[in-house]
Amino acid sequence: MFEQYWLELFVIGGLIIAALAFYAGMLLKQVNQQKKAQQSAQKQQQEKLRAHDKKILDSIVIIVRAMKEEQCELSEGCWRLSVLLDSLKTSSKLASEFPSIFELYNAIKHMPILEERKKLEKRERMKLDLVRMKAESRLQPSIHQDIELLHQYANERISTLNEEVNSAA
Repeated sequence: MFEQYWLELFVIGGLIIAALAFYAGMLLKQVNQQKKAQQSAQKQQQEKLRAHDKKILDSIVIIVRAMKEEQCELSEGCWRLSVLLDSLKTSSKLASEFPSIFELYNAIKHMPILEERKKLEKRERMKLDLVRMKAESRLQPSIHQDIELLHQYANERISTLNEEVNSAA
């Protein structure tokens, strides 16, 4: 009689262990599915960031070329470049890599533009123009160095982003 209980307990214990093993297997499968979903979401996010940065870098190259060919004033170019460089998602600390661009931007960013500028008196506009021109003149040589470096940097980053896209595909 005692042996019969052992057998029944053994069978019941085996069934409990089998049920727990099955449940653990289902949980592991769910964890793996969640990991795959997270990896897929991260991959999509990275692709979006790369696409965003590539678009920004393409714009940077265009502005740098315009500045090199003197089709764009230094102050306008630095303003645009600073804003674009700040919007890059996969790069940081670019202000320290291209200090002259950001220095000119910081010197002129408070100045009114477009309609606000038109509302100023002629004398006030001339004062602001003088401040801007002095800053441009003082920083011109270093800005030209920075735009050369930035052009190289942007082209290298575009190549890197293209390689990442190709290797991910």
